[in-house]
Amino acid sequence: MTAMTQPGGDPAPRGRGPMAVPEQQAGPTALRIVLGAKLRRLRQDLEISREDAGKAIRGSHAKITRLERGQVGSKERDLADLLTLYRVLDRDERAEYFALAQQANSPGWWHQYSDVLEDWFELHIGLEDAASMIRSYEVQFIPGLLQTEEYAYAVSRLGYPNTAPRRISRLVRLRMERQRLLTRAEAPKLWAVVDEAALRRPFGGRDVMRGQIEHLLKMVDLPNVTLQVAPFTVTAAAAGSSLTILRFGDPDLPDKVYLEHLTSAVYLDKQTDVDQYTLIMNRLSAEAYQPDETVRFLQGLLEE
Repeated sequence: MTAMTQPGGDPAPRGRGPMAVPEQQAGPTALRIVLGAKLRRLRQDLEISREDAGKAIRGSHAKITRLERGQVGSKERDLADLLTLYRVLDRDERAEYFALAQQANSPGWWHQYSDVLEDWFELHIGLEDAASMIRSYEVQFIPGLLQTEEYAYAVSRLGYPNTAPRRISRLVRLRMERQRLLTRAEAPKLWAVVDEAALRRPFGGRDVMRGQIEHLLKMVDLPNVTLQVAPFTVTAAAAGSSLTILRFGDPDLPDKVYLEHLTSAVYLDKQTDVDQYTLIMNRLSAEAYQPDETVRFLQGLLEE
């Protein structure tokens, strides 16, 4: 498989383009980012500062920043004031923005797990749900999208040692629900590189790990799943910890890098950052076992 390339076709025009978003991109997180990007372009085209835009909605430049990054939903009054400030006065055009904002403010399927879902991870699930390609490198664990239920229970108990069993069950159920995106219509492509160490750590015991490896061998048969194992000899693995790069089909959704920590996460979308982490991922993919070699490696682990 080659490195990620920009989707074909002409780039979308800046400013006041069509408001439609591809069906597979229609999750609320994606729509918030699309709306924020369009508002940012309107503001920049008129050379209005974030400070002045913030005053127009009785807020600060930080509020505008969060709105333009899609980190928060937009209130109808704030959106109306911004559109007026940005000289979007046509009734039909304004209606399109309000319709997009209404969809963006609707809860995603993961809202039902709000009792166990951290705010910093909720954004990742929304982005994952909207992505057209997900590239990940995992050092300690099997990627969440490829875990069996038994393996997920084992690692969740380790990660939340003082948590009630019901909360663990809810976390595992959320993880299993996330995996449905790999088999849905117009499913995203998953390209995962897993460190050999993650496959040799016996989380849950031998039977759990055996079931997990057998599951991986089934998942690689999916046309949209590519799996590579990075053996201990891969030097590119020393470049950092686990990471995920998300790519989207809509030109208003920039690539994002997701770096997860124990109790928080970092999201990067500056092109220089994305390029740097993409370079790391490409090196890992080049040095790791190729997909057919990975299958043989997994089969060898089962024999062990």
